[in-house]
Amino acid sequence: MSNLTQRYHSSDIGCEVALNLIQNKILLRTFPPDGRYLVGVSGGRDSIALLHWLVASGYKNLVACHLNHQLRASSSDRDAKFVQKFASQHDVDLEMGSANVRVIAAKREMSIEAAAREARYNFFAQVAKQKRAHTIFVGHHADDLVETLFINLFRGSGTTGLGGMREVSKRRVEDVDLTIVRPFLGIWRREIDEYIDEQRLKFREDASNKDLAALRNRIRQRIIPYLEKTLGRNIRQNIWRAAMIAAEEEIWIEDQLPNASDVELSVAKLQKFPVALQRREILKWLRAREIVNVGFDVVEDIRSLLDVDSGVAKVNLPQDRHVRRRAGKIFIE
Repeated sequence: MSNLTQRYHSSDIGCEVALNLIQNKILLRTFPPDGRYLVGVSGGRDSIALLHWLVASGYKNLVACHLNHQLRASSSDRDAKFVQKFASQHDVDLEMGSANVRVIAAKREMSIEAAAREARYNFFAQVAKQKRAHTIFVGHHADDLVETLFINLFRGSGTTGLGGMREVSKRRVEDVDLTIVRPFLGIWRREIDEYIDEQRLKFREDASNKDLAALRNRIRQRIIPYLEKTLGRNIRQNIWRAAMIAAEEEIWIEDQLPNASDVELSVAKLQKFPVALQRREILKWLRAREIVNVGFDVVEDIRSLLDVDSGVAKVNLPQDRHVRRRAGKIFIE
């Protein structure tokens, strides 16, 4: 029996005992098997393992969601047909969509990865609204968490970025609130491979995963193995632990911040905050306004508006939007 199967049946599905118990409660209490849920299914090994595992664990009212990104010509079409067949074999409802991610990336001046992520969540939100099911399971696992920490670290993120991937998180897409659940965040890629082999599951291999032009692939195939070899030990577990700690601390810090639902920020109120809280409040406010992929420089530009004597009253945002200060208020236009 694979570790993944053993972990489910022994109530041990995470990297450490405390997290195992927490994650079991999340799955069995917060998201009981008789509920209606969406599942993101690309056709790759992680999402196929996730869908199979959920069905085997008693989740019977699932809707698989597959978006054709149109990135790999006929291979993308074959991915869609494979998912359609797999869902049918396991008696799972399926919703399919399509988006030209390259066109979106060029139009929005975004990376392919960011455009693909945005297109997926827009699609998930559409299905969530249609099916009245606002919780979606996705197949991110422990290695993804480690790689994401490196990506955000190299981009200069603070602890907000280092703890950016969580077991359960919220995301608002237009007028839809999605709850994103990652049951495998304590499961390593090798354990998913063991489960795939044990269950004799077929899946679609994405050739782009070998393309070293993508930062995530370089981190996965070159940087982490190099660090492990150089340091003479497996560093993934410690990095995973650091990311989980950062995520939990971020949840606590966010709860201490004022509600970000206000359309405008008060300059006088924000000026009273320490610098660290100013940055966090600005970032929380931007996310509530659906301004995503915001880096340190943008937050600092907005923070400069707190200096009313600087002469700066307007800063630029991505996608031709602006933040302006007027009459003691900061707002987006």
